Amino acid sequence: MIRPIIAYGDPVLRKKSVEIESDYPDLNLLIEDMFETMYNSQGVGLAAPQIGLSIRLFIADASPFVDEGEDDPEGLKNFKRVFINPIIIEENGNEWKFEEGCLSIPGIREDVSRKSDIIIEYFNEKFELVEENLTGIAARIVQHEFDHIEGVLFIDKINPLKKQLIKGKLNDIVKGNVKVNYRMKFPLIKGKQ
Repeated sequence: MIRPIIAYGDPVLRKKSVEIESDYPDLNLLIEDMFETMYNSQGVGLAAPQIGLSIRLFIADASPFVDEGEDDPEGLKNFKRVFINPIIIEENGNEWKFEEGCLSIPGIREDVSRKSDIIIEYFNEKFELVEENLTGIAARIVQHEFDHIEGVLFIDKINPLKKQLIKGKLNDIVKGNVKVNYRMKFPLIKGKQ
């Protein structure tokens, strides 16, 4: 089932999410819904707070970063993961800028600096404990989604002057004055999705 994406301005996007247990109600169905929702909105990652659930769960699929017939040195074509109760153990490497966007903040893309390498520990969809070293785009997607479960948005990491310049666009998103090709739930509009 495709769920509406929660828009910027909703308090759920600013809450630190809580851990879940393996018996979380309908967890497999929730994960399935999250992938369907993410693909429907052309995303590469989706965190549970973005569909209104303040739990430590996010998904990622980096395959859209690989063009058909192109080499895939970072292994992005097969980077499809479910992260439950993740912990970033280390962030290493050089900081590098890359233009990021967010399904909850449509129409805004800005350069964000992040470390190039991470070590992350998490439970997968079978609730098996995994420790993984990630680099490049995969590490960036995971850091972006991890921020969501910490109540942090990518716009919190941009230059204060740039943030001031996009203030009007952010206010428009809160009010629902934005065109998107996927379902959204706006904080100031009751019932509109």
